Amino acid sequence: MLRLDDFYKEGDDPSLPLMAGTAAVDWDSPASWDADAAVHAVAELCRTGRTTVPVYDIATSSRTGRETVDISRAPLFVAEGIFAADIADRCRELGILADALCLRGRPSTTFRRRLVRDLRESRKSVPFLLRRGWRLMRAERGIVTRQAALGAHPCGADEALGRLAAAADRCRVPAGEPV
Repeated sequence: MLRLDDFYKEGDDPSLPLMAGTAAVDWDSPASWDADAAVHAVAELCRTGRTTVPVYDIATSSRTGRETVDISRAPLFVAEGIFAADIADRCRELGILADALCLRGRPSTTFRRRLVRDLRESRKSVPFLLRRGWRLMRAERGIVTRQAALGAHPCGADEALGRLAAAADRCRVPAGEPV
């Protein structure tokens, strides 16, 4: 698993986008993360099986270190995050995209799961998480539409697991062939 959220820009980056009419950072804008670094990491992981990525602390909006991701002999890996579809075309052009998926569910379920995760990880203050979660719940259909327009296939969990298994089968090196 490659967490694309680790490629967010740091909170003091002057290029961060702001929410309309406010001085608050729009963390849900693709301009809030480093797509070039994410594509580089995905490509290196596909080419060598290893890459070094930032470790990002959402609570402090900062990178707190680096870690190595090693997929060893796995036939594929999942790069997950709200901006994954934003790099799908670039990965497809590089020949390293097995599939692009957008998990789709009921907006209220997504809200609940996001809130539980964000509270468990102490990502931001409770009022911030509730406001953001409510806004994203109302915008979810549009978010899924945008992801689909970027080339991601909207689907539920069962279909996603089936597509991942099919992609893994396509990517396996036949026995006796060089790796």
